[in-house]
Amino acid sequence: MRFSRKTLLALEAVLDVAYNARPDPVQSRDITARLGVPQRYLEQAMQQLVHEGVLKGVRGPRGGYVLARERRRITAGEVVRIVDALERAEEDAEAAASDLGAGVVRPLCRAVQESALAQLDAITMEELCARSADLGVPRADENAPDFTI
Repeated sequence: MRFSRKTLLALEAVLDVAYNARPDPVQSRDITARLGVPQRYLEQAMQQLVHEGVLKGVRGPRGGYVLARERRRITAGEVVRIVDALERAEEDAEAAASDLGAGVVRPLCRAVQESALAQLDAITMEELCARSADLGVPRADENAPDFTI
């Protein structure tokens, strides 16, 4: 099973918000700069994640995204399902399948996909943040200059 580039980037963006959103929201331009993609590329996926209750959009000059729930209550599988559903809605209807395709191959592929998603459902943003810290991935605020006296 392969995930689309947009799905992988959306998962990385949610992890970026989980890892870097303290105390201020993470701005979308900062997320996309760290991911190395244009700001508009993830816009629709981020809005869908807001709509589905994974992220919360904060308006204003210091606005951006924060998690809508605790990190331990958001799974990788949930993010993948949301973005995958968004991409499926954008695609044209599936091409007609033969009897073998419709009766055997597509159900097999769906079962494999559900198995992979079940494994992703067991992984929370909390665990991914811990893995990031264990790897020594710097947080966004660690690189910022401190002007406090």
